Amino acid sequence: MAKKSPAVNNIKVDKQDAAQRIKNFYPILKKTYPDAKCSLNHCDALELLISTILAAQCTDERVNIVAKDIYKKYKSVKDWAIADVFEIEKDIKSTGFYRNKAKSIKNACAMIIEKFDAKVPDTMEHLLELPGVGRKTANVVLGNVYNTPGIVCDTHVIRLSRRLGLSENSDPVKLESDLMEIVQKKSWTLFSHLLVFHGRSICKARKPDCPNCPISQYCPSADKPDLW
Repeated sequence: MAKKSPAVNNIKVDKQDAAQRIKNFYPILKKTYPDAKCSLNHCDALELLISTILAAQCTDERVNIVAKDIYKKYKSVKDWAIADVFEIEKDIKSTGFYRNKAKSIKNACAMIIEKFDAKVPDTMEHLLELPGVGRKTANVVLGNVYNTPGIVCDTHVIRLSRRLGLSENSDPVKLESDLMEIVQKKSWTLFSHLLVFHGRSICKARKPDCPNCPISQYCPSADKPDLW
């Protein structure tokens, strides 16, 4: 679960103003991070689904390291479904919370076989039926495999959305709803990637580099990150 940001200091977000600022800084972020994309290595929907589950409370870098071996061992949804859960736990242990993750992966793959003809679902409704899958994971799969726009509210997107004055909410579901209103639908997936890249590069949690931020002129908390 994402760590909540500090409460907003009685500041209200003007959605019309927020939408306009997005129009202003979005092309700047696109130019700054032309290679922005999903950081989890994957070849198909199943690999991305599993990697996203593994990425909870774990870095994408660590997941990618683990993925090199597990996707050679487990090559199909059936391989995961019939595997011994303790064996899965051992293989994914370094990603943390491995017991819950192993159970979710095994049960999700079993459901994919039983209910979805061994194919990872391509709709939000059906993805949310899978054990261990929430809106964040579903949007990752939909946006990066099935080309269905989705806003992924990870820790970077939550932090930057508040600092940029785009939403008063730190709850991922409420934030997603807010952003869907002010970001063009066709840009939802890339918008998420851009905020993640910017959060890792410039607008870091502990010490944002406001002097070198290319969009600081559109940020109401520039040089005063504690505001959001």
